Amino acid sequence: MKNLRRSHDYGRRGSAPAPFTVAEVEAMVAAGVMDEDERVELIGGSWFPCRRREANTRRSRARSSTAGFARPKDCRLTQETTFRLSEDTYLEPDIVIYPRATGLRGPTGANVLLVVEISDSSQRYDMGRKAALYASFGVRELWVIDAARLAARVFRDPAPDGYCEAGDIGAAPCAAFRAGSVCASAR
Repeated sequence: MKNLRRSHDYGRRGSAPAPFTVAEVEAMVAAGVMDEDERVELIGGSWFPCRRREANTRRSRARSSTAGFARPKDCRLTQETTFRLSEDTYLEPDIVIYPRATGLRGPTGANVLLVVEISDSSQRYDMGRKAALYASFGVRELWVIDAARLAARVFRDPAPDGYCEAGDIGAAPCAAFRAGSVCASAR
């Protein structure tokens, strides 16, 4: 994935690669140019490498603590998905919870109920730039779970420049997601 540019940019001195769109990335995957499991995020048309999803004990423990999320039947939980936020931006969250009625391709920043990032080495990025991106797209709640401590930083009340509310919760509340109240408020 390093130095991947469109063919018309090769050989031009000082030329920056043209930004990519989500549709172009999907076409590259379909054509076999890019692995379906390639770990990148597209932000404003630029590539950013993601951490590798490994069989990490801490991440597995954190994921299993979120697997028991109690959620109403009208909500869907999707793990390790490509979350398309705009024509030129997609992120790779660990968990996305959204109304079932939106369908698998329907989640947007405005209708997603909760995004969960499980961090073992990317907390600074997840709580900084990535949180600001989610807020700018209107994701109403973001949890960044520390895989080592099984504690979370919860972000709520999105605004164009970031979340207005953030707070820490300990390990015990991480397993008890309040999806019922979140889903009810989405109606």
